[in-house]
Amino acid sequence: MTTNRVIVSGFGGQGVMGIGQLLTYAGMFDDKHVSWLPSYGPAMRGGAANCSVIISDEPIGAPNISTADAAIVMNEPSLDKFESYVKPGGHIFINSSLVNKDTSRKDITSHFLPVNELTAEFGNPRVLNMIMIGAFNEILNMVSQEALEKSVDKLYGKKGAKITAMNLEALQFGERRMKEILNAK
Repeated sequence: MTTNRVIVSGFGGQGVMGIGQLLTYAGMFDDKHVSWLPSYGPAMRGGAANCSVIISDEPIGAPNISTADAAIVMNEPSLDKFESYVKPGGHIFINSSLVNKDTSRKDITSHFLPVNELTAEFGNPRVLNMIMIGAFNEILNMVSQEALEKSVDKLYGKKGAKITAMNLEALQFGERRMKEILNAK
């Protein structure tokens, strides 16, 4: 039985909920049981936002996460709050554009990606979440690439072919950049 628990956190407007929804849809497309639990701060854009995602081969009893296999943190307050949730041997993905420190733990693996700068390189600041989820899945392969791409269409398809294509390109851009970072080590 495989169960993956992920916490995604950042400021409202960074696409935190979109990352959670993409993982959840992709899990469904991979015929897994899924749970997505969003949590918003008092302000939508700029306030705290996080979500918990569970993808499992077995039915999920509760959507709450006390121990995560991985966390995606898009800002420093998110790192401070959620690094303790990641289990020993787990992974934390850090937006190094806004977080200028590493986790204080030595029993988890940190992955740094300067997502804000990469959006400028990509040419669109609105794809922050797509670049991060592409990098995340390149490392952990929690969902199949096919399912992740189908989830992009599910989430953004109603906005038109141009928006869907841009998000797919950003997803693939994030994957490539993470490969480059890994190969440089």
